[in-house]
Amino acid sequence: MLKNLRIIFFLLIICSSQACKHHEVRQIPIRDFFKTPEESVFRLSPDGKYVSYLKPYSGKQNIVIRSLADGKEHMVTSFTDYPVRDYSWTYNNQIVFIQDFIELDEYKMFVLDVASSKINNLLSLEKGRIRILNNRNKADPDIVTIAMNKRDPANFDIYKLNIKTGDLKPYIVNPGNITEWYPDDDGNIRLVKSSDGVDESILYRVDDNSPFRPIIKNNFRNRVDPIAFSGVKNNFYALSNVNQDKTSLVEIDAETGKEQRVLLNCDKADISRVDYSRNKHRLELAICEEEKPVKHFLNDDIRHLYDTLLKHFAGSEINIASRDTAEEKFIIFTYTDRNPGTYYLCEAGGAKLTKLGDINSSLNPDELCPMKPVSFKARDGLTINGYLTLPLGDKKTDLPVVVVPHDQPWRIRDTWRYSDEVQFLANRGYAVFQVNYRGSAGYGKAFNGAGFKQAGGKMQDDITDGVKWLISEGTANPKKIAIYGGGFGGFSSLYGVSFHPEMYNCAIVQYGLINFFTYIKDVPPYLKPRLQMIYEMVGNPETDADRLRSISPVFHTDKIKAPLLIFQGARDESANISELNQFVRELKKQNVPVTYFLKQNERKVFRIERNRVEMYTEIEKFLDNNMRVKQ
Repeated sequence: MLKNLRIIFFLLIICSSQACKHHEVRQIPIRDFFKTPEESVFRLSPDGKYVSYLKPYSGKQNIVIRSLADGKEHMVTSFTDYPVRDYSWTYNNQIVFIQDFIELDEYKMFVLDVASSKINNLLSLEKGRIRILNNRNKADPDIVTIAMNKRDPANFDIYKLNIKTGDLKPYIVNPGNITEWYPDDDGNIRLVKSSDGVDESILYRVDDNSPFRPIIKNNFRNRVDPIAFSGVKNNFYALSNVNQDKTSLVEIDAETGKEQRVLLNCDKADISRVDYSRNKHRLELAICEEEKPVKHFLNDDIRHLYDTLLKHFAGSEINIASRDTAEEKFIIFTYTDRNPGTYYLCEAGGAKLTKLGDINSSLNPDELCPMKPVSFKARDGLTINGYLTLPLGDKKTDLPVVVVPHDQPWRIRDTWRYSDEVQFLANRGYAVFQVNYRGSAGYGKAFNGAGFKQAGGKMQDDITDGVKWLISEGTANPKKIAIYGGGFGGFSSLYGVSFHPEMYNCAIVQYGLINFFTYIKDVPPYLKPRLQMIYEMVGNPETDADRLRSISPVFHTDKIKAPLLIFQGARDESANISELNQFVRELKKQNVPVTYFLKQNERKVFRIERNRVEMYTEIEKFLDNNMRVKQ
């Protein structure tokens, strides 16, 4: 009997051990999260004969071309210094692309002749920027329309560039107030947006020989963004929130500026994206960014295509990434919150699918964590939305939490998508909390405006209230909470440990905003026309000086006690590096445990793989050391 009991006891121990192993979560190597994408940015040639994509060579993204006839492919660029930043096909099957030579602060534009694989340097611009506006000119396929601040760093002018001869001709000279240009289906610019800093105007002209004249004028809180001409008279489609809270899809008469009809609006969120076919001159779908993206179809053929694709990719988000001119072939991109994404070639209306490549095949979605939409009430009753990603395993309460406030309020928000950063933190056992505080884009005009001049005020209160909500729900361990952000999110992190030291164990900051005075003063020249808007949203350095000083972390080093980890790119044009260096020195004088990494050949976001891997290795060690229970 005793022998049998011993056997049973031994078997119970083995079963218990196996059960524990079953719940163990494998720590995924850091490089598997943050390596350069394996295969990305797939594009179809206009004639549908080739597929191009970006692939690493010596750690830098380079262009590969694959023939769809025989499947053969070859790498047509082999840069080892700086990656291909942006590329696109022209109508005559050439490829134009841009490189950012960070160390030289120089942009270069190239053209690749696909038939010969010959590369020509078309343009070089020091201390400026080049942007491709239109590269599909049917009437003259050798002409590409570009925006460039060559003449004046503060203003982008428009040029017509002949990619065969290199001939560059001014097309439209910016009078000093034009902020956006909208090429039509033929590459001609008949609509532009101007700003005096507070009010924005849409200007229209009939053709290149006619002057622009204003047709719509709004305060910048209102939005009108043209998409394309509708083909009815001189009407155009646009995204607009004029006379309403949420951004809708509308049709506007370009002669009068009057709204003709509303094609679509959403109750819960702004329309964030509209797909339009410039080959067939038709609207296809619109996306409302609710808790998850919601598609509204505007064309029956596209609806049928997506219905067919959903049979293959149920539970995934699906988007058209590229198409040939005949629109017989499409490149489809699919992703989830646990899958970085996969590209497919789609033919025969979705009946034939061929896998092209994965962004990151090292990751297994089953080892990653669902991103759950959540909402809570702020202290003044306003509903705040966000996302909560819990680590795998049985434990769902009393978890260590990393709060990640997003950058660029009034322009962006956190959305349901794959995030390597979120998944890395969750894989290390942290719950990740993303808060779309008031002022975040996407939730309508009133919610966006509720954040004006509330940096360090109600915007920060929303983050604080969200953390308190997580604690009250039992999700968060109140003694193990970190805050981590970049840009404005970096400011929120520093403000959090300065004025709520009881809440956070530590803070991590990337390209952090530490001084609102220098943030406003050092705005890049090409953003100067928007300066008055910044005054409205953030504050005026003269009339709001006391408030800006009271919230700027650079003036409150004495209040920071928690350990800090700071990362900064030395070539970040929006950063005042000398001020940041002094800020770190002052923190060290106050005996704040601060670790500071300044990378010389990086801008705002770290692009070099070894720098990314080093950064997240340091983040892992930092959190491990500082997320022990607070005393």
